[in-house]
Amino acid sequence: MKIRNLDDMDASALALLALAWILADNGRAERLLALTGLDADELRLRATDPSVLAATLAFLESHEPDLVACADAIGHPPLALVAARQRLEDA
Repeated sequence: MKIRNLDDMDASALALLALAWILADNGRAERLLALTGLDADELRLRATDPSVLAATLAFLESHEPDLVACADAIGHPPLALVAARQRLEDA
């Protein structure tokens, strides 16, 4: 499956959808905070920061079942999330 080139807005939008999916599950949300070193307040303040969004997607990539489940839930292929992370890291 070919993924079209994402622009910064598309990548950010996908990452925000993924972040909302992560935060809907307390255990997953706690793991994200622990692994990124962010606390809830800092996450709220920096939720649109490309580095935080890239870290969010990298968090999903580090556990393939979560990546696949999130992609399914938000209606995008897993490779789109990977491409979004790459785009955000380059931003």
